[in-house]
Amino acid sequence: MPSVGKARPLKVPPVTDRTLRNGLRVIAVKRSSVPRAELRLRIPAGLIYDTGDGARARLLPDTMLAGTRDRSSVEIARELQRLGASLAASADDDDLIVHAGVLAQNLKPLLALVAETLTQPAFPADEVAVARDRIAQEIIIRRSQPSAIASEALDARVYGRHRYGRGLPTPEAVRRIGAGPLRTYHAQHIAPRGSSLVIVGDVSPEKAADLAEEMLVPWRVKTTAASPAKPPAPPTGLPVLIVDRPGAVQTNIRMAGRWKKRGAPDFYALAMAHNVFGGYFSSRLVKNIREDKGYTYSPGSAIDHRRLCSTFIVAADVGTDVTGPSLLEIRYELGRMTLLPVSQEELDAGRRYLAGVTMLSTQTQSGLASYIDSITAAGLGIDYLRDFRANLEKVTPDDVLRVAAEYLSPRNLLTVMVGDVSAIKRSVEALEPVEVTTAL
Repeated sequence: MPSVGKARPLKVPPVTDRTLRNGLRVIAVKRSSVPRAELRLRIPAGLIYDTGDGARARLLPDTMLAGTRDRSSVEIARELQRLGASLAASADDDDLIVHAGVLAQNLKPLLALVAETLTQPAFPADEVAVARDRIAQEIIIRRSQPSAIASEALDARVYGRHRYGRGLPTPEAVRRIGAGPLRTYHAQHIAPRGSSLVIVGDVSPEKAADLAEEMLVPWRVKTTAASPAKPPAPPTGLPVLIVDRPGAVQTNIRMAGRWKKRGAPDFYALAMAHNVFGGYFSSRLVKNIREDKGYTYSPGSAIDHRRLCSTFIVAADVGTDVTGPSLLEIRYELGRMTLLPVSQEELDAGRRYLAGVTMLSTQTQSGLASYIDSITAAGLGIDYLRDFRANLEKVTPDDVLRVAAEYLSPRNLLTVMVGDVSAIKRSVEALEPVEVTTAL
């Protein structure tokens, strides 16, 4: 097999970074691969800003785009079709994100339409009812899925009483939300100051920023909401929490612990430690409990980056009969990371993977817009992307061992499982103390 060629440096295009008079930050980049433009508008109005049960924040994205004072949802759809455009919104724990794409020549009218939905949402009763019913049904479905139950239980364990640890609202709570509470939440949180707009496409960055300023400067709402508090560090030393799911043929294992935010000291060493342990298909965890032992199909680790903190997560969905052995092997691989240096070959392979994935993910307009949007939310500039590979190259096996000893030690991680307690408790108790719950 021929050796892997030398990686080419990542070419980062020039960026226009401008803060408008209303406080909105606009970041524009030219990418001329196709005659289109991609937009990402990120507003700090996510679930943690909802002081109730989170139902308003979940409903807002769809209902905000479902009609304005001058257009119905059908008329908005027709206008998008005329422009060759798409427009959608979603909410995560931290932010409401508007995603849009358009033919480059129609960027100005799309920005005008976005401004209209931001400043003049009508929240029609029939559209609110449709969104309510859909989201309530999605919650019912999610609460029947063991992976979703595991994620909710893990968040509650890691974040405690902080809003990051708040579970899904009940379907009944969602169905009680009307247009009034949505208007109030919109008025309190949908504001330009603290928000960011990324534009990537076949248009000069200066022109794109000028168009954004022309169309969006009239958006001048001042938010009245307080910023949420930073969550405390995850607790340690708690027993394994098993959420009982009688008759389950599979156990959903989740582990979590604190992590460094992107760009922080030691972040790149931690990125390599996570990658070698479980971050991609050639990782140690995959080789052990999938390729060697066949306990599971897709184990792995991931980093959950939120605005206020970052968390390391291990996930494996295993057969009930191998729950104890799977937990043992996961802990073994974590322990090996903390005690023995990774090989130079493992480090180089993981480095090539991370650099390659980053390069591939930023080749399209959509991918580059989403990447810049995510690093902007983390408080980072385009230099993070430009210097990413060079910073990975500086990481040594000793660096990985040093950070792994602190962040990958099993004693510093919380463990949650969803499975049949009667079938798995004994094997898990042989390794760690156990706490059982039957409901979240």
